[in-house]
Amino acid sequence: MSHERNDPYFSELVFESTEREMPIPPRESSAAAVPKPAPAKRTSGTPEVQQLALWAEERREPVKTTEGEFVQRAKEMADYKEAPALFVPFKSYWPTYGHMTGAQSRWYFYWRGEVREGRYPKTDLSYIFLHVYELINGVGWNEPKEGLRQLEGLWEAYRDSYKRLDQYMSAWIADFSFVHKLNISLSRIVARTRGLAGDLAEMELMRCLTTAPEELTFDALTIMSDYDITKSKFYAGEGKILAERYIPRVIALINAYVARKHGQGLIEMFPPGPAVPRERYLFRSAVYDISLYGYSVLVPVARISKSAPLRSLFTRLFRLTENKLRELTGYRGRLKGIKIEAEMEDAVSRYLEREFRREQQEAKGPAVVIDPEKLTRLENDSDIVRGLLTVEDSQNPIEETDGMAGLSEQTAADVLEADMPTEDIDKDIVNDINESVKSGEPGVNSGGNPEWMEFNVALQPLERKALLLLAEGGISALQPFAAESGTMAELLINDINEIAMEHLGDLLIDGDELSEEYEPLLQYLRGESS
Repeated sequence: MSHERNDPYFSELVFESTEREMPIPPRESSAAAVPKPAPAKRTSGTPEVQQLALWAEERREPVKTTEGEFVQRAKEMADYKEAPALFVPFKSYWPTYGHMTGAQSRWYFYWRGEVREGRYPKTDLSYIFLHVYELINGVGWNEPKEGLRQLEGLWEAYRDSYKRLDQYMSAWIADFSFVHKLNISLSRIVARTRGLAGDLAEMELMRCLTTAPEELTFDALTIMSDYDITKSKFYAGEGKILAERYIPRVIALINAYVARKHGQGLIEMFPPGPAVPRERYLFRSAVYDISLYGYSVLVPVARISKSAPLRSLFTRLFRLTENKLRELTGYRGRLKGIKIEAEMEDAVSRYLEREFRREQQEAKGPAVVIDPEKLTRLENDSDIVRGLLTVEDSQNPIEETDGMAGLSEQTAADVLEADMPTEDIDKDIVNDINESVKSGEPGVNSGGNPEWMEFNVALQPLERKALLLLAEGGISALQPFAAESGTMAELLINDINEIAMEHLGDLLIDGDELSEEYEPLLQYLRGESS
């Protein structure tokens, strides 16, 4: 299948047929696919003879192309199914129905029915290509999105078995999306094909940097760097997973940082030049009837990779990120000569250190192990205290009951019993819990907590709105708000947590989720913001 040509290649095969074989005309243009009738020759004889000759000329039928016959046959067989059949090997270049034996046809139409139901039995690559040819020629689906879903399903199901699928399916799915104006995210294609280059990579970078920086991928970004990180000893060893995970995040972080500081993102600050219409030949190396969607399409492409300022910045960010990861992992040796704005470097350093430490902690598990039984006893004890404090007859002194006896001495030890040494437990946490039990208030559930007031005052309106959005709709609600505000969800979360640590002594947001114990605080903030 790897047939390299300068011009688009379409099958020159002729269907097996009882009719006489006809030569296939060249494919320079869609018009060439149907040869023009030759001019009528001058004939001698009576007017009646001349008229008969003209009628015969008019009745001449145009030559049918192999691709056109394939599509016609595909439409006839679009709904055909076979009963369960035995698998029969099938190897053919540019496979069509005429190239299959009867046993192969029975297997194909049974297998195709299974695929349409979401089951993907093991089969040969030629069967897969035959079904793909049907789909790209508009057979087997009613809506383009359904055709796209089937193409992606085939690719995902068989790409591990047939590596060549990545080479063809990436381009064909992109062509399918252009033809039907589906405007899909090319990141799905980039993620499956390492180092996707050319127009598709440029278009994907433009889309991500302007509308979806969180969807940037390492493979797409490599065309922007003059530094080949794959030749780094750190990347070749333990650093590969870390670099591919964090470099796209760092680029997105800097894009948000620049937008927040200067009011415009990287693309606006360093415009790559106007988009130039590029002709893209459709469905190269496939059995495709050009009379359906044409020979090619024009797509606007801005050459981001040709922007010298952007390439310089991205190259330095690649190297800076690798240096910081080397430092965090204890890897010996550093890259030299990285010149970058001090504030950018500080933002990258703080972000990487926070994320790296957080993921390390998540991998290790929670530092404190709480005994569920003792936690239940604490909750029961707290209920007793609250019940006694809300007795309607507040005139009578509350007498100590057996339920209260010894409660304050046991609470902290019971709840914070851990696998770590006792001296490592924050004494302030223990004191806070004991004080809350004595006062009948369950810690942060106190409505008039002055720390909440300080935290609320310290929050900027943007941060308060972000916090409430995160509480109501999760990270998916926060991301578009952050983008509209010229920042990034991770930056907002980081700022909110810094304020929380300063005024509450604890992280308010763990990962992408709010700590449940601070729900009363959120209710307080909602009341303040209303």
